[in-house]
Amino acid sequence: MLNHGAVDRIFHALGDSNRRAIVERLSRGTMSVSDLAKPLDITLAAVVQHLQVLEESGLVRTEKIGRVRSCQLEPGGLRVAEDWLSNRRGLWERRFDRLGELLDGPERPNPTPRKKAKT
Repeated sequence: MLNHGAVDRIFHALGDSNRRAIVERLSRGTMSVSDLAKPLDITLAAVVQHLQVLEESGLVRTEKIGRVRSCQLEPGGLRVAEDWLSNRRGLWERRFDRLGELLDGPERPNPTPRKKAKT
């Protein structure tokens, strides 16, 4: 059974282009917060806030070592979204298969049109 709260948090986290950019950069490997912030046109404080949302959603894990906060993707974080999308895809594939079966079924003769009564 899917946890709808977790699904909501994942899609909320991925709903922002800056957070998607952070996830994309972290897919290349672990980075510090300051390295993540360099190409983004936002403040370091804003990056920290975005990371907090990503961490709460389960997509990112951060760890402070000395004065440096390192960030990395959480390997199973996207699994929640993947499961939700997979369930939707399966539902629609079954519906399309059924529609295809109905459309490929034996043709029925067209009923003869009724003549309009004269008034």
